[in-house]
Amino acid sequence: MDMTTPTGPQVPCPETAVARTLLLGWILVQVAGASGTTGVVVEYNITWKSINFKTILEWEPKPINHVYTVQISHRLGDWKGKCFSITDTECDVTDEIVKDVKQTYSARVLYKLANATSSAGEPMYTNSREFTPYLETNLGQPTIKSFEHVGTKLNVTVQEARTLVRVNGTFLSLQDVFGNDLSYTLYYWKASSTGKKTAKSNTNEFLIDVDEGEDYCFNVQAVIPSRRVNQKSPESPIECTSHKKGVFRDLFFIIGAVVFMVIIIVLAVSLYMCRKRRAGRSGKENAPLNIS
Repeated sequence: MDMTTPTGPQVPCPETAVARTLLLGWILVQVAGASGTTGVVVEYNITWKSINFKTILEWEPKPINHVYTVQISHRLGDWKGKCFSITDTECDVTDEIVKDVKQTYSARVLYKLANATSSAGEPMYTNSREFTPYLETNLGQPTIKSFEHVGTKLNVTVQEARTLVRVNGTFLSLQDVFGNDLSYTLYYWKASSTGKKTAKSNTNEFLIDVDEGEDYCFNVQAVIPSRRVNQKSPESPIECTSHKKGVFRDLFFIIGAVVFMVIIIVLAVSLYMCRKRRAGRSGKENAPLNIS
């Protein structure tokens, strides 16, 4: 008996042909679906940017043919819509978070096609991480309002930064909001050296002992020691005292006072002489004629 295996053309298995057809059909469906949503990309890098409670939500990517809407909520609260159908990739949510800066907030960014109708279904969205303004807002750079160097005392006053947090219609300062949690550090040094010293204050004023006749430079920094992150603000611009300027200023006032007194004296003498001349003329005119 001939046991040779047949070498004719193989007939494809029916089950394999069906599987391949189904796979091809699924791929075509996915391609068709993707072509209908070109440019719709899930948001990423959703970030809270906050300085002194001024808070902006930012994300990526830039839209192509879709728009964004932002919703925000605190724990156990309802979602509230902000920045409806925008093509920007940021949204100012300050007016919501300043209502209670100690609450913890969440946000989500919804996206949909720009020409989508109301019957297009629920929009897709991406959630942000949670954000607690009181614990996380960055401290803005402070500024020095005024300073005075008299003798052995240097007085420095820090400008109180205003926030958008309101109580009874009044905007609160940073110190009002944080209370004793906020302090200031003063860095100061002689203008002729680089060795820095520090002083701390729970208010916006410093009064420190310095050497008389020496010029000093200094700047300040806001600090919240109890925080785990964002403890310190940027340091303020550097200011310096000038003993020479003070001497020149005093000398200017002295010279000004002397000049003023001289002018007064000259005017007084001139007025006296003028009155004396008038009196002499009047006497001559009123004297009786001597007729011999």
